[in-house]
Amino acid sequence: MSQANRWHTALIAISALALALVPTATRADSGKTQKPIIGVNLDLEGVEHKEATISVLYYEAIKKAGGIPVLIPPVSKADLQEILPKLDGVMMIGGADYPPSLYNKETEPKTSIMEKERSDFDIELTKSALATPDMPILGICAGCQVLNIQPGGSLIQDIPTHQPTSKIMHASHDGWKKGFNKHEVTFEADSKLGTIYKAPLAVPTAHHQCIDKVAPGFRVVAKTADGLPEAIEKTGARFVVGVQFHPERDYEANKGLFAELIRVAAERHLKREKLANDSATNTAANTAANTAANTAANTAVNTGASASGGTR
Repeated sequence: MSQANRWHTALIAISALALALVPTATRADSGKTQKPIIGVNLDLEGVEHKEATISVLYYEAIKKAGGIPVLIPPVSKADLQEILPKLDGVMMIGGADYPPSLYNKETEPKTSIMEKERSDFDIELTKSALATPDMPILGICAGCQVLNIQPGGSLIQDIPTHQPTSKIMHASHDGWKKGFNKHEVTFEADSKLGTIYKAPLAVPTAHHQCIDKVAPGFRVVAKTADGLPEAIEKTGARFVVGVQFHPERDYEANKGLFAELIRVAAERHLKREKLANDSATNTAANTAANTAANTAANTAVNTGASASGGTR
């Protein structure tokens, strides 16, 4: 990534985060419909001079769909808890491999473990987002995998090693680190993704790992022709979706997925805004009622005192 691009990313992160940290009530007071704010994690690269990076396509997809992307670097648990209430949704991006120790497996030769600071933070962000009522979450590639790992699922660490007879290219011919391929994915008709896509789709793909044991509370909702999982969803009405492919690399074909994330996030924002406004209205009404009651009581006391003084 060039120096100019790094500065561009930094400026976007700073300006978006500043907007996100404005209290909800203040934003609501503008009288305009607020675009939903979507928190997006970052990748980490380097050793001596570490860099936080992200493909522009991730946050451009959020912007095109009508949301405001907020780039979130690894922060402390306490700081994360300050940020989460300001978000209307979360998107987890792709990257290298999560440590197999997270799902009680030994590291295999083809596994390329990501920066520890990122994996630790991603686990905490996923845990906190899942624990936040009605928070919509979209996980892409590694983001899909962490959605499965954190609640108790596991991964196949290298598809070619474990599925040598598969004829599906889940990454490029030169390996998952060096480029993208396309393969067809079929979606379960009764799933959220089935409602969005409605038919099989050729999608950009660059992964050598996939879901093995599905986490409790989730189910596989898309597969490739070799039977391997390509997407999971949390059961129930809540929008928590992980896709193993890369929808941001073909926005037009996958815009319905991003549109649904933004739609659900916007509904959540409006619901929270209404609750905040109702609470403020009730507080104001209670304050007014208490003030009136106290005024009436004081008036009664003063009137009684004046009448008593007049009989002496």
